Amino acid sequence: MSLDYLIFQYLNNLAGHYRAIEYLAIFFGNYFPWMLGVVLVFFIFLGKNKEEKKKNYIMVAVAFTSAVISRFVFTQVIWFSYFRPRPFVFHSVFQYISPMTNNSFPSGHAAFFFGLATVVYLFNKKIGYWFLTGAFLISIARIFAGIHYPSDILVGAAIGIFTGWVFVRCLKILRIEEKSF
Repeated sequence: MSLDYLIFQYLNNLAGHYRAIEYLAIFFGNYFPWMLGVVLVFFIFLGKNKEEKKKNYIMVAVAFTSAVISRFVFTQVIWFSYFRPRPFVFHSVFQYISPMTNNSFPSGHAAFFFGLATVVYLFNKKIGYWFLTGAFLISIARIFAGIHYPSDILVGAAIGIFTGWVFVRCLKILRIEEKSF
């Protein structure tokens, strides 16, 4: 038995024993991703002055662009070349999120939210920690809920982190926002 499956099985088997964890998994797996996106959008309207508002606007635009490219370009390329069924296809699992039949590897949610959170972190470390924590909780919830294996999450997170870092690095190189970092 692989370590990937053992970790999945351990987290997923917590289901049925701890009702509070089940509710948290449903919340973080289904609803919290939307909340995180809405919170990020609100940063467009925040800022003490024109310069800070511009920095926030650029952060939001780069974060969403990075997230979309991570999820809808890089994970799609892998999905076209490699198919891995979701855990519930081969294993008896507790499933708390509506079944999806598309590819499990890598996690599109992890790629999207780690891409988003990485950019926020590179713009603003304090807020970025909260976004990275949110991306982590979304990802763990998806393992717990029977949707992904841990390796799906790790590779998705790596794609998102790398994409976010590249976007911010390119922004620095192009000197679009020199004073932001």
